[in-house]
Amino acid sequence: MALITFLLFTGFVAFYSTWKLRRDSINTKDGYFLGGRSLTGIIIAGSLLLTNISTEHLVGMNGSAYRNGAIIVAWEVTSALALVIAALYFAPKYLKMGLTTIPEFLEKRFDGLTRTLVALLLIISFVATLLPIVLYTGALNIEAIFEISSLLNVSQSQGIWITILIVGCIGAVYAIFGGLKMVAYTDTINGFGLLVAGLLVPILALLSIGDGNAWEGLTKVFENNPEKFNVISHESGVGEGARTAILPFEVLFTGLMVNQIYFWTMHQSIIQRVLGAVNLKEAQKGLLFTGLLKILVPLVIVLPGLIGFYYFGEDLYNNPDSVYPLLVKKVLPLWLTGFFVAVMMGAILSTFNSALNSAATVFSLGIFKRYISKDASEHKLVRIGKLTSAILAVFAIAIAPFVANAPEGLYQLLQQLNGIFFIPIASVIIAGFLFPKVSASGAKIGLIFGLFFYVIMYYLIEVNLHFVHIWGIEFVLNIAIMHLASYFLPKDEVFVMKDAKVLDLQPWKYAKPFSLALVLITVILYLVLGNV
Repeated sequence: MALITFLLFTGFVAFYSTWKLRRDSINTKDGYFLGGRSLTGIIIAGSLLLTNISTEHLVGMNGSAYRNGAIIVAWEVTSALALVIAALYFAPKYLKMGLTTIPEFLEKRFDGLTRTLVALLLIISFVATLLPIVLYTGALNIEAIFEISSLLNVSQSQGIWITILIVGCIGAVYAIFGGLKMVAYTDTINGFGLLVAGLLVPILALLSIGDGNAWEGLTKVFENNPEKFNVISHESGVGEGARTAILPFEVLFTGLMVNQIYFWTMHQSIIQRVLGAVNLKEAQKGLLFTGLLKILVPLVIVLPGLIGFYYFGEDLYNNPDSVYPLLVKKVLPLWLTGFFVAVMMGAILSTFNSALNSAATVFSLGIFKRYISKDASEHKLVRIGKLTSAILAVFAIAIAPFVANAPEGLYQLLQQLNGIFFIPIASVIIAGFLFPKVSASGAKIGLIFGLFFYVIMYYLIEVNLHFVHIWGIEFVLNIAIMHLASYFLPKDEVFVMKDAKVLDLQPWKYAKPFSLALVLITVILYLVLGNV
């Protein structure tokens, strides 16, 4: 029964997305890489949610919530603030310029070498951090629920290897042959499927704990350990113990928001959906709807971890990444397990093939066309994009098994590694928008300094600071060094943002009220749950 429901839902998603694509041209640059610039708000929101939420969240964040409590919720709810900034400030500018990639803006603002450096860093970050961790956590979950190793009569590590290989190959096929629009259609169905299936896990668990009364169940879970529900951490981000702290509250005001602003306003795999919008109005709708979903999503990726502590106590304290799979097996009826794993597979595939598509876009348009074949036709660029996706998928599959046994959990590992790339790139892009005196030479010097600063401070010197504080310090130093370098190596001409006249730039009339509501909800959530 589990296998049948798995195949039915997976087959439906594949059939529906293929049917929707039947009349679309995906052999052109905009058609393959930007979905023909035809994405609407709902499609963008569903795709953004599933591109972001994958098994590293379901497994990693629930594991962290089990061990450390609800403080991990900050990664989600502060995303709403970044999405407000994306909708009101960045989206209008990106769409006005008619961009296809974020590095393209850096060429307009600085020069071609800055664009190339950032493009290479983006591709490396996808292959070295995001893709392997997504594949590994997905394989871990599927192995725990379906027990692939037992079915195939192999060891657990071999079962995980096999699952990584299969999931990676399926994800690559989606990205290679369907382009962004195929990714967006499958994301939308799987995204809402993930919300339904993800909510079923805590609801069924609470109904079981409360003997049919979910509120009673939640009360029991709360009373079992009230401190777990507090969203404000009292850990110190400075001094002894700072390096092993999960998320001190103070980091929300240093490096965390820089990271959030980068991810939701500049990260290629996120912004590519916005660049594929049919107009500014739909882009803003998609971003702000995603902000609302991000405030609600802790019910799926934090609450189950708190429920897991009620069930398992401290028995799994040294293996928190096994909590969510075990909880799913415990509370979901067998006939629903197949549907859940199908949605889980969709979440893995979404993040995986989104990153592949974004990396292919950056390489084809930013590196191949610029340095290898300047006169390449659109058809050839699409073909190179497909080849790039295939090669990167092979690398990601090969690296994935080696991310096991992260000491602070897989989600924490992902964030620590992201700091190597995210903050230097964020510094350059923000300088490009906000500081007209920063020159191309200054941007490159700041970018290179940022890369080395984080690696030296966190991994070599091992300074007693939380890694998010290092992000904040790094960002300020990057901006300062870019200004200093630009003073001695000034810019020749002033950048003027021109309207490419590609899309309708009329904003959504409810964008500002909706944004204000998201900010208020975020503040109220911290005021209420910060005093538990």
